Amino acid sequence: MDHDIFFSISQTPDHNGHIPSEQDMYRNFFQQLECADRLGFGVGWIAQAHLSTETQKSNSLPVVPHWQGEVGLCTDFPQLAMEAFRRTKRIDIGSAVVSILASGGPIAQAERIANVLHLLGMTEGERRRLHVGFSAGRFEFMARPYGIVPRNAVEEAAWPALRGQIFLEAAEIFLRLLRGDVVNSDTVRTTTLTRSNFRSDEDWAAVQAAAVEFEALEAAPDRIEVPNRYVFEDLKIVPQSFDRSLLNLVAGTHDPNAQTFVNTILPVSVFNLSITSPEVIDATHERMKTAYHPDGGAWTRGHMPRTSFVFINAEEGLTPDEQSQAAHAEAERALSAYWNALEGTIDPDKVNKAANNALIGNPEEIAAQMVERFHPEDRIMAWFDFFNHDSDRVCRNMTAYMEQVVPAVDALLRGD
Repeated sequence: MDHDIFFSISQTPDHNGHIPSEQDMYRNFFQQLECADRLGFGVGWIAQAHLSTETQKSNSLPVVPHWQGEVGLCTDFPQLAMEAFRRTKRIDIGSAVVSILASGGPIAQAERIANVLHLLGMTEGERRRLHVGFSAGRFEFMARPYGIVPRNAVEEAAWPALRGQIFLEAAEIFLRLLRGDVVNSDTVRTTTLTRSNFRSDEDWAAVQAAAVEFEALEAAPDRIEVPNRYVFEDLKIVPQSFDRSLLNLVAGTHDPNAQTFVNTILPVSVFNLSITSPEVIDATHERMKTAYHPDGGAWTRGHMPRTSFVFINAEEGLTPDEQSQAAHAEAERALSAYWNALEGTIDPDKVNKAANNALIGNPEEIAAQMVERFHPEDRIMAWFDFFNHDSDRVCRNMTAYMEQVVPAVDALLRGD
């Protein structure tokens, strides 16, 4: 197995209600990043967010109305990535994930990524990679100020499905610009809505009715053409001569059509979440064996990082049983706080699966859980700072994972 780490930089209250300052949050992040680098984690994945989660609770359509604090403080992944590379020696840096709809949209985001790769490549002998996870965004409110809102009644009725189509349009622009293309909006995919874009006949009928009224049609249309979201003449990003071998792209979407589409442009791997079912994971691997862009080589399980909460207790002075009991208590507190914060925003069935997917216990128990649940060739994205602001403890947990759990997993896989 390969072992990566996820940093949420989430300024939320812990089970005691404590919320660190922004300065403390970043000090904790850099302490944990440097620890991860020393321990030998492969990729440090950094969560990106935008705009105040607290303030959005007063909006007319709050996305996470019960969230306390800020869901994340990294609002400029390219800048933080450069600082992360400067402070470390071995670890790769990745985004989990950059929204290509926010912060100026796909053109601006492509230029930022190109700039990071240009600067990174100027260091002689630098072979560490920038792993760019990209998506429509973690929460919809983060893209609304940038014009990602319905433009008329038809788009309003179609919005849940249409937003996914906007992502595909943005993804094509983003990827083709990073490839080095000259792009204009006339050469980018167009959006045509049909019944296949919607989950139910009722949803599609509502969009058809909106189109009849808005466009004064005599009958419900079978197809609805949607004007491009991004309209522009020929353009090409600069810098242009950055080292593209230092770039690894990862799509933050479980839409099979989207995963296939982005791979018609460049090699693009796939994220999965802690709440993703094993059936979806296996189906994705099968699909990507043929869908993955040939320039990326053969698809492997390591191309899809598997996010997992890790609640490990290896604290000195405790017996293994006491460590296990303490780990389960810590997990229950953290997960309860998380689900309360996301009340009404996530499928309860997915919540239960996330709890079942968490790694909980002492080092020996977690090693056994990993061998039981994961494929020997999986890439694990371990999440240690989940609702935990005790950075010294987080670093101890990371150390126990790499120095006790990982060798035990390797031994179990060898049959020792």
